[in-house]
Parts: sequence; C-alpha cells; structure tokens
Amino acid sequence: MRIAVLKERAPGETRVAATPETVKKFVALGAAVAIEEGAGESASVSDAAYREAGAELGSAAEVAKDADIVLGIQAPDVALLEGTKPGAWVAALFDPFGQRARVDAYAKAGVEALSMEFMPRITRAQSMDVLSSQSNLAGYKAVIAAADVYGRAFPMMMTAAGTIQAAKVFVMGVGVAGLQAIATARRLGAQVSATDVRSATKEQIQSLGAKPVFVETVAGIEGEGSGGYATEMSEEYQKAQAELVSGHIAKQDIVITTALIPGRAAPRLISEAQIATMKPGSVIFDLAVAQGGNVEGSVADQVVEKHGVKIVGYSNTAAHLAADASALFARNHYNFLSAFWDKEQGRPVLDEEIGDAVRLTRGGEIVNERLKG
Repeated sequence: MRIAVLKERAPGETRVAATPETVKKFVALGAAVAIEEGAGESASVSDAAYREAGAELGSAAEVAKDADIVLGIQAPDVALLEGTKPGAWVAALFDPFGQRARVDAYAKAGVEALSMEFMPRITRAQSMDVLSSQSNLAGYKAVIAAADVYGRAFPMMMTAAGTIQAAKVFVMGVGVAGLQAIATARRLGAQVSATDVRSATKEQIQSLGAKPVFVETVAGIEGEGSGGYATEMSEEYQKAQAELVSGHIAKQDIVITTALIPGRAAPRLISEAQIATMKPGSVIFDLAVAQGGNVEGSVADQVVEKHGVKIVGYSNTAAHLAADASALFARNHYNFLSAFWDKEQGRPVLDEEIGDAVRLTRGGEIVNERLKG
C-alpha cells in the first residue's frame, strides 16, 4: 500500500495533506508514504522532518508512481496522477458542485475520487470531518483579521485618561465557524451577540456568554437543517430577519458572517443599505466570500471600503493558519483511512455509509447520488 502526497498547486493554498505525525502513523499501519519535495514548506514542515518520520521524498512523478492512494487538500489535476495504479483513490477537497468538470475528468481517467467535503455529519465521522476542523480555525482567524483591520481595541479599558468601551461584535450564522468566532471575540473582551435561522443555536450562543438575536414573530428552523447545515428560509422569515438585523447591525463595530448552504451560492445577509447604517470605522468579515459572499460588495482577498465600513474576506481563510490547518486536515485524513484499515488486505476497505457518501467516481463513472440529479 503506497500513499502519495503531492505539493498543493492551487493559488493561495498553503496547507499540506500529511504531517510527520500522520506519516509515522501510516507507516505503523504498514503503508509506504511518499511526499513530493517541498510539499510542506508553506506549512512550516521541512523535507527532513518527513524523512525522519519515515517518508520517501521525490518529484511529483516519482511520488505518484504506483500510488494506491493520493492525499490532497485541493484535488490535484488529473495530469499529476499519471503513474498511479489503476483505480487509485484520491482523497481531497473536490468542490463537486462548483468544479463538475474536474469530477468528470477523474471519472474519465478511471480514478476513484473521494470528496472529503461530502463526509457525512454523523457521530462516528466527526474525527474525519475536514469542513468542521477547517471551519473552526476559519472562525478564529476571521475575528483576528477583523481585529487587525479595526482601528480600535476590543476589550473595555479603564485608564487615567478615561474609559475605552468594549467593541460590539455581531456573528451571523452559528455553525462551527460562528461558534468559534463568538468564543474568540469573547476572549478578546468584546461585547458579543449572534443570530442564526436555527432556533436550537440560541442555547449554544448563551453558553458562550453572548447575546442571542432572533426573530420571534416568525418560525425558523427548530432543530438542525440537513447534515447540520441551515436551509433556505421562507420569504416571510427572511423579511423579518432583515428588519431585525438592520436595527441591530447599525449599532455594531464588527460583524462576522458565516452562512453557507452546500451546493448553493452563499445567502445574502447584508445589503449595501444596511452597510450604510453602520458607524464609520466598522468592519465586516465575510467568511463566505469565496462562495459568492454574504455581504453585498465583498471581494475575495481585498479590503473594500463602503460608507466608511471596511469589508474583508479571504478566499481560503484556513490557509492563513497553514501549520495548524494542515495538522488538523492531516489527522482527518488519517482518521478516515485508519478507521477502515483491513490488516489482512493491508489497505482500507470503505463501508457503504461513509464510502458511498464520499465516493464521487468509480470504474470510469460518476457514482455519487448527489451528482446524478
């Protein structure tokens, strides 16, 4: 069993799909691990550290040759997989809905694509869930980046010259990223409030010491949406939420938006008219900017200023914390493969529940039900 890890080639991608820690663990399972030279440099992992952990180092072609499994952050171009064994697995992020041509290319090449973002949100797959691990870091980084752009302090400060009031932070969307954003803003001393369409998140917000801001006159989602995500709400709810948010957002210093719907463009949460009501010097961080943005006028990897408000958003927020993001992603990969490791066969054998959920292509065909509609 040969596991290959190639250097990431997507613009702005600083992460790496394996670390010395996970290399050692794969070797302990009986696998041979090959890493492309320089693959870990942007994540502060040296080639020497990989060699010490038991990995073989080489060029992309040398690493891919006879590989049974290729691990990646972003799915590599099919051309880089020449030399892998027939039917080799590639476990990575595929963006299956947004990059359908890439999925088609994998099917044509006879490669088995395993989409890590399709990992089901069930208890036994939590340790394999890359979206959760990366969103956790993204929520933290969003607050830190917003604090850096914001021209004032976060905590209340009492000095001989007078008192500085605590910054007011409003988090929109209380999933994994939103909860971490709340916790981080609270640790920095801000006065934090948050909202979500799922009423079940109200207690989570309160447990972190933040104030929940919810529409009370129109029913939202009582529990969780599909797979733990929110779904699109009725026009009546959207109108009521817009009115509530408009009144609240005008009083905020920092707003963090985190709302995403799988397979769809990010929902619009903040309009330019609402931005115009905010105080000059306020900051909005749009975590969904790469999926179309929650904020009108947000642009990936640029600071846009409108009505005196700075709007920030990274196309790949987790990649701004490359070392930690790589460590968590690599553990997700290891937890995924090791959970199905068959000692007799010396390789992982996926079950139907998780295997069918993440598998996009097999035997030259697209086999995932979510892509057949």
